[in-house]
Amino acid sequence: MITTRKSPCTPALFAASAALFASTAFAADPSAQARYRQDMAVCNSGQSNQDQATCRTEARNALAEARRGGLTDAPGQYEANSTQRCSALKADDRSDCEARMRGQGSATGSVAGGGILRE
Repeated sequence: MITTRKSPCTPALFAASAALFASTAFAADPSAQARYRQDMAVCNSGQSNQDQATCRTEARNALAEARRGGLTDAPGQYEANSTQRCSALKADDRSDCEARMRGQGSATGSVAGGGILRE
């Protein structure tokens, strides 16, 4: 004889828990939504240095990452990222690279123009 066990979850309980999960999983904090609206305004104005489709995709991806908690602006993170670029270099070159990342020397060019040359 085959017996089956009924789940203690009722359809109503399942629906309520699914709604609660959806509301928390997909709700972005107000600052993330404000940043998204700001990014989309830049995309729509044509001031992003990207084509509009790419710009909008990047704005949506940034919002999704913010919802997952992946976009953080931890103190010192920008500086840590800039010096990490120099970690593959040997001692003298590394110290020169780190000095350039701290703003010493000269910088020419732009991201829109293809890159920044630091000397």
